[in-house]
Amino acid sequence: MKQLVLASGNPGKLREFAEMLATVDFEVLPQSHFNVPEAEEPHFTFVENALVKARHAAKLTGLPALADDSGICVEALGGEPGVHSARYASVGSNEPKSDERNNQKVIADLQGKSDRRAHYYCVLVLVRHADDPQPLIVEGEWHGEIIDTPRGANGFGYDPYFLVPDLGRTAAEISADEKHSRSHRGKALRELVAKLRARQER
Repeated sequence: MKQLVLASGNPGKLREFAEMLATVDFEVLPQSHFNVPEAEEPHFTFVENALVKARHAAKLTGLPALADDSGICVEALGGEPGVHSARYASVGSNEPKSDERNNQKVIADLQGKSDRRAHYYCVLVLVRHADDPQPLIVEGEWHGEIIDTPRGANGFGYDPYFLVPDLGRTAAEISADEKHSRSHRGKALRELVAKLRARQER
């Protein structure tokens, strides 16, 4: 089984990625296993930030590396919070990240706007080495709308405010398995596994 470093310390992501990538003969290890510090994410696009994180982890470990960058994009806000999703309420300040304040800012920014469409977006980047000229890049989207009153106790981030219209429930009201089958990250991860299988069969 080949080793692959995940450019994240998130235990939920590690578990999810490890399960899926074991099917294509990869053992996934978190970058913290190698004492790799988090990379800066200075860019305006998800794909550029994911590339930076993957190359950073690959350079410091000498292993293939996988990174994801994801967030929520709200139509009426021109795609914001976008790459700032995790720190939307604290951009330009030294305040710590806060899901609660991020959600409050989105709701406040949407006051008076009738268009509540939003989608979660995820891009995954896999590099074979730090200077890989042909990284494997996949993406996934999950469409819904923003509601004013939170519902549900599962999930994290913007999930309690993200209504999935065809279910009539928020992302925080569905099970982890159902979320994985529908979510932006789940879609991207399944596409990544399919592309890795195709690469192995060549």
